[in-house]
Parts: sequence; C-alpha cells; structure tokens
Amino acid sequence: MTAISAPMLSQPSHLRTLNLLRDLPAVADLVELCFGETMDAEGHSYVDQMRKAGRDHSFLRWALTAIDTVSMPLSGYVWEEAGRVIGNVSLIPFVNSRKKVYLIANVVVHPDHRRKGIARALTTRAMQHALQRQASAVWLHVREKNDAAIALYRQLGFHEVATRTTWKAIIDRGTEVPGQDLMISKRKRRDWPIQKEWLQRLYPAELDWYQPVPWNSLRPGLSRLVDQLLVEFEFRQWAAYRDGKLLGALAWRPVAGRPDQLWAAIPPTSYEPALKALLLEARRTLIRRSNLALDLPAALAVTPLTEAGFQAGRTLTWMQCPAPFSEVTRKI
Repeated sequence: MTAISAPMLSQPSHLRTLNLLRDLPAVADLVELCFGETMDAEGHSYVDQMRKAGRDHSFLRWALTAIDTVSMPLSGYVWEEAGRVIGNVSLIPFVNSRKKVYLIANVVVHPDHRRKGIARALTTRAMQHALQRQASAVWLHVREKNDAAIALYRQLGFHEVATRTTWKAIIDRGTEVPGQDLMISKRKRRDWPIQKEWLQRLYPAELDWYQPVPWNSLRPGLSRLVDQLLVEFEFRQWAAYRDGKLLGALAWRPVAGRPDQLWAAIPPTSYEPALKALLLEARRTLIRRSNLALDLPAALAVTPLTEAGFQAGRTLTWMQCPAPFSEVTRKI
C-alpha cells in the first residue's frame, strides 16, 4: 500500500485528538455511562484503571512516547461540545504477521447526542489514522445484537469475521468430576496432530493477533520447554480419553490482571461429556487460582459449559476492514 501524502480533509472543530493529560477521566465516565449496564467485573476494572492512569503523571509521560508501539488504548479521538467530551474512539495497535493492524475500541457517544453522525465521524477518523500509518487492516468488535452499530460498520466497509462468547467460572476445589468411562490424564504426544486440528477449527487464525493460542507450549518437543523457560509462565493441560482414544483436551495459562485463559480442543460432534469433565477437572485442580475464562464460537457447547459451572459473558461480533479502507480514502 502506498503511503498517504495528500493532506487530510479538515475535521470539524469539535472532533479532536485524545489528550491523555486531561481527557482520560472524562472518557472513563463516558464509557461507564454508555456500557455500565452490560460491563462485567473486568470491564469495570478497565474503567477504574483508566481513571487511575489519568492521575498518574509518570504513566502519562511514558504513554505519550509509546502511543503507536504498545497494544494499549493510548491514542484516539474525542468529540467535544461546549467544553464537554460527549464522544470517543480509541485506537490500539497490534502486529499481525509482521504487519500493523489497529483495533478500534470504545466507540461511545453520550445518549443525549446520538443519531447525529458522531459515531460515524469518530470511526471514520480512526480509520484515516490507521491508513496514514500504513496499517494493513482495522478491526473492531461489537456486541452481537447491536444491529445499529453493525449496520454502521458495514457501511464503512467492515465485514463480519466471527462471533464469539466468553465463558467464565470460579475455581471450586469441591467440584466433583462425575464418574464415567473417561480417563483424564496428560495428552499423549501422538495425539498432538488431532488436538492441533481441533484448536485451529475453534480459534481462527484471523484472530490470533488479538488472543494468540500458545502453540509453542502446546506442541510436544523442545520448543515447549524453551518457550516456558523464556516466557516464565505456568502452563497445564488435560486430555480426556475413552479406550485410549482422544475425545478432547483443555489447556490453561494464567493472565496477569485478567481471568486465567483456557483453550478447548474438541471434535465437531460428540464432545459434550469429555468437555464437561475437562472443565470440571480444571475448576477442581487449579486451587491456587481464582477465575477462569474460555472463548469459543457463539452458541457452541452451551450445555456442557453450563453444567460445568461456567456462565456466558459477552458475545462479540468481530469485524474487519482491510486496507485501503475504500469508504475513507475518498475523504483523504
């Protein structure tokens, strides 16, 4: 893609660049106002961290130098009227196959100012920002039934890639794994190819830049040992067998500041008893941990997840717009 050299169309005076030194508390209040009823504990923690960051001068000085290099919401745009922030969009840079991509997040408009084109203007400006920095694509996610937002993003050139639900549970050492003709053990080395095939079906490569599967830790051999020594994190996995046949596998890794992550590897059909047993085993044996999270395609495995004590959290539709972002290039 060629670099952008032409000047960008002038923006309305009320649309301006996010000022980290003064805008973070107002943006946090706006995000909480618009999403508060649907936010989980992690979401509320995120808003609290935004407020604290706005008061941390040393963090703000560092953030101003790291805006386009770290995967944090340090850059973006706000819509301001009468000295009040009433709209926001955040931009988070990532690297996907050595190419820069941006995640557009926190697209919010105060309820009293909606249906005025503010969300469209903010999103368009964010896309222009990504294009000027030669991003290969922009991404966003939106709650599954937010039809108005999905329609807007389609108009801007985005298309749906996946819809996924995050399931969460707490650790419970009193959990009992029901007696049945299943054996829970370590995954056998010979079963790695089929486990990999199941994982690739459930965790599409298109989203690996955001929540990567820990392939080096999963695959048998020297790479797994080297990866764990270099990264210095804990890692466990369990496998369910019947008569020596692999029926499913589950991997676990702790995540700082967030619920510990699980990855399930299950066949397309007849996985319910094995998945339920694996999830119960994880809840029972990870006694030094607290919360678990598992991300899966929406509407998949609802029964075994529910019976294993997991509760459905957010269901998000992931959308992508690849460069050159045809909707916004006409405005540059």
